Amino acid sequence: MANSTTFVEGKQETRRFVYCACCSGEVKMLRLPGLRITLVLWIFSRISSFSAALPASQKCDEQLSTPLSHNSFTSSSMLAGSYAPGYAKLNRRGGAGGWSPLDSDHYQWLQVDLGSRKQVTAIATQGRYSSSDWVTQYRLLYCDTGRNWKPYHQDGNIWAFTGNTNTESVVRHDLQHAFVARFLRIVPLDWNGEGQIGMRIELFGCPYWADVINFDGHGVISYRFRYKKMKTLKDVIALKFKTSESEGVIFHGEGQQGDYITLELKKATLVLQLNLGSNQYDSIFGHTSVTTGSLLDDHHWHAVIIERYGRNINLTLDRHVQHFRTNGDFDHLDLDYELSFGGMPFSGKPSSSSRRNFKGCMESINYNGNNITDLARRKKLDTSSVGNLSFSCVETHAVPVFFNATSYLQLPGRANQNEMSVSFQFRTWNPSGLLLYSTFAEGLGMVEVDLNEGKVSAHINLTQTKKSRIDISSGSGLHDGQWHNVRFLAKENFAMLTIDGDEASAVRTNSPLYIKTGNKYYFGGYFPQMSNSSRSPVQRSFQGCMQLIHVDDQMADLHAVEQGKLGSFENVSIDMCAIIDRCMPNHCEHGGKCTQTWDSFRCSCEGTGYTGATCHNSIYEQSCEAYKHLGKTSDAYWIDPDGSGPLGPFKVHCNMTEDKVWTTVIHDLQPQTSVSSSSQEKRTVLQLNYSASMEQVSAITISAEHCEQYVSYSCRMSRLLNTPDGTPYTWWVGKGNEKHFYWGGSGPGIQKCACGIERNCTDPKYYCNCDADQKQWRKDSGLLTYKDHLPVSQLVVGDANRPGSEAKLDVRPLRCQGDRNYWNAAAFNTPSSYLHFSTFHGETSADISFYFKTSAPYGVFLENLGNTDFIRLELKSPTEVSFSFDVGNGPVELLVRSSTPLNDDQWHRVMAERNVKQASLQLDQLYKEVRQAPPQGHTRLELYSQLYVGAAGGQKGFLGCIRSLKMNGVTLDLEERAKVTPGVKPGCSGHCTSYGMYCRNGGKCIEKYNGYSCDCSKTAYDGPFCTKDVGGFFETGTWIRYNFLTQAAASKDSLQSFPQASTNLNLTREDLAFSFSTTSTPSLLLYISSYVQDYLAVVLHQNGTLQIRYNLGGTKEPFKIDVDHRNMANGQPHSVNISRHEKNIQLQLDHYPSVSYTLPESSDVHFNSIKTLFLGRVHETGEIDPVIIQKYNTPGFSGCLSRVQFNQISPLKAALRPRIPSPVGVQGQLVESNCGASPLTIPPMSAATDPWRLDSASADSPFNEERVIPGGVNRNSAIIGGVIAVVIFTILCTLVFLIRYMFRHKGTYHTNEAKGAESADTADAAIMGNDPNFTETIDESKKEWFI
Repeated sequence: MANSTTFVEGKQETRRFVYCACCSGEVKMLRLPGLRITLVLWIFSRISSFSAALPASQKCDEQLSTPLSHNSFTSSSMLAGSYAPGYAKLNRRGGAGGWSPLDSDHYQWLQVDLGSRKQVTAIATQGRYSSSDWVTQYRLLYCDTGRNWKPYHQDGNIWAFTGNTNTESVVRHDLQHAFVARFLRIVPLDWNGEGQIGMRIELFGCPYWADVINFDGHGVISYRFRYKKMKTLKDVIALKFKTSESEGVIFHGEGQQGDYITLELKKATLVLQLNLGSNQYDSIFGHTSVTTGSLLDDHHWHAVIIERYGRNINLTLDRHVQHFRTNGDFDHLDLDYELSFGGMPFSGKPSSSSRRNFKGCMESINYNGNNITDLARRKKLDTSSVGNLSFSCVETHAVPVFFNATSYLQLPGRANQNEMSVSFQFRTWNPSGLLLYSTFAEGLGMVEVDLNEGKVSAHINLTQTKKSRIDISSGSGLHDGQWHNVRFLAKENFAMLTIDGDEASAVRTNSPLYIKTGNKYYFGGYFPQMSNSSRSPVQRSFQGCMQLIHVDDQMADLHAVEQGKLGSFENVSIDMCAIIDRCMPNHCEHGGKCTQTWDSFRCSCEGTGYTGATCHNSIYEQSCEAYKHLGKTSDAYWIDPDGSGPLGPFKVHCNMTEDKVWTTVIHDLQPQTSVSSSSQEKRTVLQLNYSASMEQVSAITISAEHCEQYVSYSCRMSRLLNTPDGTPYTWWVGKGNEKHFYWGGSGPGIQKCACGIERNCTDPKYYCNCDADQKQWRKDSGLLTYKDHLPVSQLVVGDANRPGSEAKLDVRPLRCQGDRNYWNAAAFNTPSSYLHFSTFHGETSADISFYFKTSAPYGVFLENLGNTDFIRLELKSPTEVSFSFDVGNGPVELLVRSSTPLNDDQWHRVMAERNVKQASLQLDQLYKEVRQAPPQGHTRLELYSQLYVGAAGGQKGFLGCIRSLKMNGVTLDLEERAKVTPGVKPGCSGHCTSYGMYCRNGGKCIEKYNGYSCDCSKTAYDGPFCTKDVGGFFETGTWIRYNFLTQAAASKDSLQSFPQASTNLNLTREDLAFSFSTTSTPSLLLYISSYVQDYLAVVLHQNGTLQIRYNLGGTKEPFKIDVDHRNMANGQPHSVNISRHEKNIQLQLDHYPSVSYTLPESSDVHFNSIKTLFLGRVHETGEIDPVIIQKYNTPGFSGCLSRVQFNQISPLKAALRPRIPSPVGVQGQLVESNCGASPLTIPPMSAATDPWRLDSASADSPFNEERVIPGGVNRNSAIIGGVIAVVIFTILCTLVFLIRYMFRHKGTYHTNEAKGAESADTADAAIMGNDPNFTETIDESKKEWFI
């Protein structure tokens, strides 16, 4: 038999799975999995009644091949008589010392007939005695009849065992999965290059015997119950079956109440349908259907176990266990009369006649401890409807052929016939491949039948007709792994292609066609070097299986082909179909869709919320806390608290306050829900449906530091809780469906409301206001804060039906603060310190994520070991993180290098994942390495030791901190374990070194035990990251005064009263920044006075241009900077940044580059004795620049100012945030608004395209002290002049109106008092109506005030 595929190298198995030995003909292959669903001991006792386990002293480890005669051993060939297969017994030296074939190639095999079916648990091999002949790798096939071989599978692959390295040492492999067979065939895959194939073997196991029943598809066996009705709470049903049919009912039972249980094959998959009862209103309420397995029509034995306890079900198929819970509310299965095996008894119902009976074999059928096969053999059952009852298994006549990418099968046909007739069955996962190719005689053309994107197409190429090509196709989705029948018929002027015998699928053509058949037909592959034909097929090969091949209406004798008597072949396996369903079990997690080809599978994660090769990793962060530390602001976010765990992502609202992060989960109960029509006997139940499941909400409350939920009960003659000793009228249900009899403001175990705790209830005799039962409206409200009870899922109200009784309930959203998992950390202080946890279980899918910070150059983060398998993460060097593991294919290491040192004492994030598809390692979400898993190899990570965090045996320990360690979605509690571990401390400081960058605009990072916060007190900003502009709207006449300390007031007491006030009164440097928006000119934006003649002023001219005025040292004229080339009073926000150091001034406007200016020589370098800072208007005693007063101070600034900061002082923020005492005063109406917020930073605009630019011909520098006026005119000047005249007239009219409006405010420079009280209401209304950013209530006070 030919070798046909790539096989994997095995690893020595140390664990042995022994399922059975044969004692009484009962099932011996039953294994109860580790149940997620707790099944009572009754199940185990029932299992033992029909699964006779071996005694503890007896093992299934007998030598099976040594006692056999020479005739039990056969082979493909032998070198000579002394090399016969009968000498291939372990440790024997007879003959030439073992078996060697005539030729050492991939077509050789050694076969053993055990005489009867045995359970095989291990295999051992040796080389041929005293020679250079040994096999280094082989595969193992087995079957019951010497036909239809099945390759041994392990880890989802056709397994290749590691052989020998010399002639004498014995290499034994304990099988991961024992099997039952009579015939075994060993196929050498590789051997010693200096010798040839040579083997001695031993098989280990024990006897096996079981009752077998053959079903011909026409009858059933009925097991009649002792009583007419059978009502069971617990059931165990076990059997083994094999069939070549894809459809058929294996067993069925039903009851008159609508209960039923059915196990059947559908499209070669196993379907269990169960209904424990439905109500009369919904006929399918209790129906449950579960599908498992695939390719079950391979005519090999498959074991099924169904374990039921109430609604909890374990469905086991060939060791793969599915746990599920049935729909409905009932626990008992009510069946009537009988349980039928092999089909459904005819009942006249349409459902029974539409289902096909089972055709094949069953053995070891057990129902609740009753051996059905034994009862049938002893004629204790009703077998009248069985037909010809047979207790031996009838084998299939089909001979499958397995093709790989380099295979072909050539069969002869009758040449020079005018009709071509070919049919066959195929199965594959690949969407495309060559099925058949043949050339016509006399060079007339060729025919190709192929699979193209799941469709079968026939292409006929002709050389003697005008129409040289005829194409027909049929079917769709035929690469589904199922057997499909293809029939192709061609004769003169006619061709037809039929799929699966369906006449509706038949495609015909009547194109001119002349057929003269050739004598060779190629199936599964065709390669040009095989023929001199100039034509070759589009498809070259096929991966899959074929059977029932007919040429010229004659079935091909494939055994004759195998023996070389007929046709030829290359790299095919005859009498074996090595198809594997790589999507069963489905490795695509979280609802990912699995698609496959012959060699691999792929997961589509679209719409799942997960990513990765197996849809394992969540694309969302675990909490609002994590989003905050990515720099996010308050908003709605999707979170996934358990990451790769079973909980799906869900949406919450994250409120990022300055020092806390609140997570809010909403529900659908309306505020102030009225309650009526309840009674003590029939209470009103209000159900709260949250935007997440209870499991998801619980994940938030468990990890949160604090949770709260506000509840309120408004009542009128409606009692709430009654006395602590009485039965409560109302209660609420929380997590775990537990009832709670305390109310908001109280705590568990205390049947009181908040007023009862505070002793201020309306009636002191009661502990709730509502319990006084008064006719006036009362209310009991407060926060529920015991997070282990939250959220409120249900409210039960019991006293709202009496005459005059009224009640209203209000339950606000659940709010939780903090994330203990995110900040769960441990500090490792010595190289030998470590934390240990239980063994990590990530057999086929494992992900690990954590943060670390260290100043050490290397260290092991974590390690877990098995016998040979292991997994390890470590810092290998100051710039390298390593992820290494071994699942049996040899060590694999992924290495990620950082461009900057990792031992910088800052937090770094590591994410590692390993699954059956690939392994990946990512560092700081920047550097990533991905390594694909070998297409054939071990896939299970088997670990046995404890998990060590921070160090490992004989490895370099880790010095530093590890935080938020999650493994497969579970956060390890490092802090709790560190409390009892020497050398390790819970928690870790130094968060600001990593996250301080998020504190913007001069905000200071404040270290906290479980994180950090940003201190914005020294900035003009607010918010969690000091990024929110603090600004206000100034009504005309409004101004702010900030007093610097006077020389007389610069005392210790004054400093304590106003800690923000500056004590540095003589400045050589000042930094001023603010933004504004206005349409009011002329106006004063900012003025800083002094006790001498020094001052700084920022004003707007009548034309909207900006001027900065500096006077230092009492010069006669102030130094002026006129930014007079653009209108700044256009209602748009503009930013101003002024920085002076001695005589050098830097000025930047908006997004333009800064420009330097120099004070004149006569100016001083000191800003002496600063006194007061004004915003909007000057109200000052003493000498003030008269120009300021005359031109800019009246009526005052009207518009928005934002983020005003002078050195370390933020006067506008101090006025709007009266939390810290400050020497600030406000006159007039000041409303908080961000209408003056700075514009976004954008690249500088050219002069030609600048919409703010008044003069496109001005100098290159954006800021100029003198305005450059162009000296020429063009021929359009007349038109331009007319337009300008109209514009000037319009402006003058507008100014007249504005002046009349402004001067409604009385007052002059001599008083500097705002008298705008008369128009305050109108201005407020205007602000509220026109400012979309208006958010705060206007202060009603018109008087000056100090904070």
